[in-house]
Amino acid sequence: MISQNQSQRQNLKILPQQIQLLNLFFLNSIELEQRIKNELEENPFLETIEKSEDDDSKQSKDEMQDYQDWEEVMYDDMPNYKSDYQNYFDSDVAPNTPIVNVNTFKEEAHQQLELLTLSDDDRIAASYIIDVLNGAGFMDRAIEEVAEDMSFFLQKVVEPERVINALKIVQSLDPIGIGSCSIQECLLLQLNAMDVKRPDVKCAINLLQHHYNDLMHRQFEKLHHALKIDDEELRIVLNLISGLKFHPVNEVSAFDPKNTIIPDYIITNYGGGIQVNLYSNRSGSVFVNQSLHDELASQIGNKDKSAGQYVKSKLSSAQWFVNAVKQREDTMLRIMKGIVELQAEYFIDGDIRLLKPMVLRNLADMLGMDISTISRITSNKYAETHFGILYLKKLFSEGIADKKGDVISNKVIQSVIEEAISKEDKKHPYTDQQLVNILAAGGYNIARRTVAKYREQLQIPIAQIRAVWA
Repeated sequence: MISQNQSQRQNLKILPQQIQLLNLFFLNSIELEQRIKNELEENPFLETIEKSEDDDSKQSKDEMQDYQDWEEVMYDDMPNYKSDYQNYFDSDVAPNTPIVNVNTFKEEAHQQLELLTLSDDDRIAASYIIDVLNGAGFMDRAIEEVAEDMSFFLQKVVEPERVINALKIVQSLDPIGIGSCSIQECLLLQLNAMDVKRPDVKCAINLLQHHYNDLMHRQFEKLHHALKIDDEELRIVLNLISGLKFHPVNEVSAFDPKNTIIPDYIITNYGGGIQVNLYSNRSGSVFVNQSLHDELASQIGNKDKSAGQYVKSKLSSAQWFVNAVKQREDTMLRIMKGIVELQAEYFIDGDIRLLKPMVLRNLADMLGMDISTISRITSNKYAETHFGILYLKKLFSEGIADKKGDVISNKVIQSVIEEAISKEDKKHPYTDQQLVNILAAGGYNIARRTVAKYREQLQIPIAQIRAVWA
């Protein structure tokens, strides 16, 4: 029996060009330059105008004419880069003495990765994981988020399981602890690299694996009972743990030159107003060579259909890329101006306490954009301001109410906790409850478990371990 049914179904389909556009949105300034270079090599109808030294000289003269004093140019409020670079290169070393090339921990990890026998997919995924680690060597991003970003980067679906496997590969590299997702995992990786048959090592692993919360909350009586050890044995175990590295990479010794980050935005506070500009505007210098296409098309005519189709597809690809670069820059400016509008007080003074709660949904509703677009634009991007370099993702935070009922950013709470711990007596550090009291005195009514959560996010160990560490 034949029957007909009418149903309504809602499907979400993303066109291949939309995926390519989102992938282009995700690129930072350096990656965009490489992408443009690749497109120029592959597409004969795509050309770019390169800046010459004469253009730069002329631009400098024009800037000098526009301002009476060099200190009034756009970068007058920026850090003194000259003195920063002098710290690297100006010394008592003889003029012809070669400068030692110091590798960063990421470069060393990439070198170690090349020595491992891996499949191409695992090598690519592990290499991507290394690049997204933070400055202390931690993986501080959610696995699902990394899988999504890697999918756009590779332009194919990457499952979270593949990210987890790649992360395990990275965690097998030196220094021990690299790629760990928390202080707890960093400590465990170091302990597992020791002789696990040693009683103190075995006990420390058991403590961190199964009683980490009790340790954080200083429940020493519970630890005695659970681990079946006395005070002296617990002290030995805690001394062992305190002697480990709490960060995979020593932040003091890690060499991170200040010229490794090229900002995507320049935000200036000029005349009491915030101005937003792109660090590099490429849409005006990338264009389609239409005359070359017309010449080739006239020569081919109807003689060779496959050649004609090739020329047509390359022209279409070049036109799309030029429009995509312009759309990327227009979208970047629109989103950054929206962020500045929401965080105007913060960008004027640079005081973290003026940062307001802001999530992707706030910008999406304000600008009428999709959350995925805003996520791509704000990921992997930096802004240069008069108070330093900002990673845009750090501007997003949840809100929490203070005693007055005002909603403040949790970044503010974290900054107060970090400042209090930096000023504490190292031999008698603040407990989480004492930090609660300090916050309460400042008008922030925060629960102890919330303080503990923020302290962990800041990668700061508990007071007991900080005391032994001191």
